[in-house]
Amino acid sequence: MKFLKIALLSFILAFSFNSCSIDDNNPNYSFEVIPVESFTVPASFETGGLYTITLQYRMPTNCHIYSGIYYEKSSDTRIIGITSQVPDNAVCNTAVPELRTATFQFECTPGYQHYIFKFFKGKDEQGNNIFEEVTIPVNY
Repeated sequence: MKFLKIALLSFILAFSFNSCSIDDNNPNYSFEVIPVESFTVPASFETGGLYTITLQYRMPTNCHIYSGIYYEKSSDTRIIGITSQVPDNAVCNTAVPELRTATFQFECTPGYQHYIFKFFKGKDEQGNNIFEEVTIPVNY
């Protein structure tokens, strides 16, 4: 979890150094990882196979803009979330928007007996990250 926080902070800092100056008229943005509401993964993998992983999510407000898939890997573990871009100081509608879909390709490489996917589900009352974990076996 500490690694996820460090990675998120590094991600935000990297973009902040590339942000616009205060003097220009372009809006400033921040990035936020939002929860994966549901997902579709295969029951198992074959070594060398290429698989489509489907994610469903909702943007928290009408100001959030899809920016990509947050993907962190460490050994046999993959942490997945949705990255959104949010304009600073915007007035946003917090109504629950429609369910959206994003996909990515996962290649099963040799060397692991299984992969652990940890899908970001939000934060608890103490601000700790919550994940839904799925272990997918690899068939050789």
